[in-house]
Amino acid sequence: MTAEEQAQASVDRLLEVLDLDASQARTTEDIFTGRSHSMPTGRIYGGQVLGQSLLAAERTLPDGRAAHSMHGYFLRPGDSTQGVTISVDRIHDGRSFSTRRAQAYQNGVPIFSMIASFQDEAPGLEHAAPMPTDVPRPEDLLPDELLVDGAGTTALRLLTERPVDTRHVQTPIYVEADGERSAHQAVWMRMRAQMPDDQTLHRAALAYLSDMTIQESILRAHGVAWTTPGLKVASLDHAMWWHRPARVDEWMLFVQKSPNARGGRGLATGRIYTRDGVLVANVNQEIMIRVPEVG
Repeated sequence: MTAEEQAQASVDRLLEVLDLDASQARTTEDIFTGRSHSMPTGRIYGGQVLGQSLLAAERTLPDGRAAHSMHGYFLRPGDSTQGVTISVDRIHDGRSFSTRRAQAYQNGVPIFSMIASFQDEAPGLEHAAPMPTDVPRPEDLLPDELLVDGAGTTALRLLTERPVDTRHVQTPIYVEADGERSAHQAVWMRMRAQMPDDQTLHRAALAYLSDMTIQESILRAHGVAWTTPGLKVASLDHAMWWHRPARVDEWMLFVQKSPNARGGRGLATGRIYTRDGVLVANVNQEIMIRVPEVG
């Protein structure tokens, strides 16, 4: 299989994961089922349930409404060998806004809970924070999978088999974090192959990749690499705001920083831009982080 065929296959697998089935419909609730990515760690990648829950909610909307914000909590680790069941509550449908609650289940217990808001396209005031200008082009950076020598086979599989091409602007912290201890970084991202012309899918795929690398601004601030013995990291919650439509199969810059860490938790924030500088989305995430020498 050629590299192009492998890239297309990885994106096709993601589209299969996002292709939910409506298993049951009720008056006030819709239930959908979805597949899970096979993961070397055995745990479901958080971006998977983010994207699936968003798509499940969008299946219940009036025509023309698109996600503009979501707030979710990761409740339990998911098992990547099992599928996911997603229940959607139709909380409110107004003249221009809709609100939905979605919960993802495995073995009868929730693993992720989300509430999201959707809006019809409308005119209004507009401004956006500018993209940093001192950033190298993605073509001038090596793919991350070429920079993980010494991180082990699990890390290599995670990078090579996932459908997203990531390229760090700063030196990645997969193996070492010996550079400047700075609470910010930037990462170029895109899907490895072309996706269908469906903005619903692109919004879900953007949620999928928004859980990728954002935790690293916290680790980088303290010189902690992913391979640190005994390191434990788990996403606690995730918030996202979609501002403008974009294609995730084209290069996007994920600018990330961490304003705070304390009490075994760290907060990371991010802005996602198109290659030509259009602000697409904002992301916030808090994580649990435990470093052995800190306690």
